[in-house]
Amino acid sequence: MYKIILSIRYLVKRRIAYFAVLAVALCVFIVVVVMTVMTGLVSDFKQKNHRFVGDCVVGTESLVGFAYYEDFVKKLEQEDIIEGVSAVIKSYALVSPFGTERNLGIEIMGIEPVRHSRATGFGQTLYHHKDDVSRAFEQTYDPNQAGCVIGIELVLSRDSEGRYGYDSDPTGLGLAISCFPLTAKGALAKVGAGLVNTKTFYYSDNSHSGLARVDGSMIYLPFEEAQILCGMDGPVKRANVIHIKFKPKVKLETGYERVASLWRSFREEKADHRHADLLEKVTVQSWGNYRRSSIAAMEKEQTMMTVMFALVGLTTVFIVFVVTYMIISHKSKDIGILKSIGVSNANVMLLFLSFAFLVGFLGSAIGTVGGWRFLVHINGIEKWLYEKFEYQPLWDREIFAIGDIPNTIDLKVLGVIILSAIGACLAGALLPCRQAAKQKPVETLQVSQL
Repeated sequence: MYKIILSIRYLVKRRIAYFAVLAVALCVFIVVVVMTVMTGLVSDFKQKNHRFVGDCVVGTESLVGFAYYEDFVKKLEQEDIIEGVSAVIKSYALVSPFGTERNLGIEIMGIEPVRHSRATGFGQTLYHHKDDVSRAFEQTYDPNQAGCVIGIELVLSRDSEGRYGYDSDPTGLGLAISCFPLTAKGALAKVGAGLVNTKTFYYSDNSHSGLARVDGSMIYLPFEEAQILCGMDGPVKRANVIHIKFKPKVKLETGYERVASLWRSFREEKADHRHADLLEKVTVQSWGNYRRSSIAAMEKEQTMMTVMFALVGLTTVFIVFVVTYMIISHKSKDIGILKSIGVSNANVMLLFLSFAFLVGFLGSAIGTVGGWRFLVHINGIEKWLYEKFEYQPLWDREIFAIGDIPNTIDLKVLGVIILSAIGACLAGALLPCRQAAKQKPVETLQVSQL
């Protein structure tokens, strides 16, 4: 009991202890705010990538694609663990908007809207046909022409608050899309003056996936139309990718291993077929591995941020070290009295470690409450700064593809921050505590020392 009473007294009576508490509180406040925002951004980015590709992807990076995809799709649809399967055409094209002489290089994705929405979150990204995905490519401007869904960044602009200026109905924007069709061997399918396939599509809807690179470079076309443009509609039809979604109760690793096993057996079955060599380039990947190149950059930024603030947290160790050392140096009489009545070295150490624990706990509590209150109002604060001073301190919504700043505290991250802060205080106090425990009563209670 005396250890608790004395440690609380040292904390309350010694003003220098307030400095240590405030230092811990400030560090915890900064780390809670920054890590909450960063963790929220990374988590949101991963979720958007997950929705974009589904749970598992069977595909190739080659623009030639692979054959017999229809047979494998049928196999997948017979599996109890599969909820949705979507074959996709992926390629690059030149786009010429009507009325202009510009040629824009973009990515195209040929899909069947309903099937693709079952395997991914495509249906949720639409604006005009969100309630009826089957009509995604229907446009009213020219019923005789095919429609296309355009990445939102290609057709609409955002205001300072990140809101898009949606039209009540898609405009009659016509796009001449040209592709270089390839044979199964990778050669140009058309030789002579007409090397390209060109077809006109009209804007029928926009897609807002929340992924800046996708929304700013992707146009979605009807699957069969894209297959023709890319020259994959021959006697043996080809596709580039198959997106797969597992049923809710199926674990990702279990589903992935099952699909990989099915693909290995399927490849062996087709080993003696004409275009079996294309199957050798096909890989089976989970959504995380498939989108690794996009996700890894943000994960590295999060890791670097964590390391940087861990280094900042080291200052807490030195502050607590100095404060504890100064308190012990002024309380040598107390230490001498305690040891003279039989208090052990271990209990003397525990006394001052209890003081360090209280500093860490109280500082963490203040920093956590302050960080939580700041995060609750962070979007309102940023909005007020913009309205009052036209200043956005964090992200310009006209540049970054985010809405509100993430402000939901992850309890696991918060727990790690608090434990780290308390651990840093205990580490900073350890050396002075050992020195206090080694003091001898006969030296500390000498008349000349009192």
